[in-house]
Amino acid sequence: MAVNLTKGQKVDLTKGNPGLSKLLIGLGWDVNKYDGGSAFDLDAAAFLLDGAGKVAGDADFVFYGNLKHSSGGVEHLGDNLTGEGEGDDEQIKVNLSAVPASVEKIDFTVTIYEAEERRQNFGQVSNAFIRVVDESTGTELIRYDLGEDFSIETAVVVGELYRHNGEWKFNAVGSGFQGGLEALCKNYGVNV
Repeated sequence: MAVNLTKGQKVDLTKGNPGLSKLLIGLGWDVNKYDGGSAFDLDAAAFLLDGAGKVAGDADFVFYGNLKHSSGGVEHLGDNLTGEGEGDDEQIKVNLSAVPASVEKIDFTVTIYEAEERRQNFGQVSNAFIRVVDESTGTELIRYDLGEDFSIETAVVVGELYRHNGEWKFNAVGSGFQGGLEALCKNYGVNV
């Protein structure tokens, strides 16, 4: 049974699941009724970070334009342009055993594509969630439902995997950013 987290809550991932290495990170959302004329296109991404919270280089940013990290440790399964239907809207695979030792954290984010031009924000998005699944068994281990905490933000750091004393943990972050993907990239040290 999945552990349901609240914002800021941290939970052990590998300590209670010895041998766990292949994860599927599912991210999903719904768009509220909206008459702005433009479709919503939300994008999930992963940032592979060092102890200072920065990428070592642009290749440590895994998203629709760079689907697979060179280590094979993180792979984005592709862009969903509509977010239609039930379940995960976008998925990212993580192989913990292949993640480089220099990576201390992997932050999972969702941004709204062309949010400024389309005048869209996370106040118009509902039922956003992240879930962590054991890929080998299909068992959902962790789920974090974001709730309706956002209004004008155009990017959200949903959650993060991080190393602690040789084990992997998960942190339900849920923090919003203004400035969309560009602001997130600058925060993490990606050149834009």
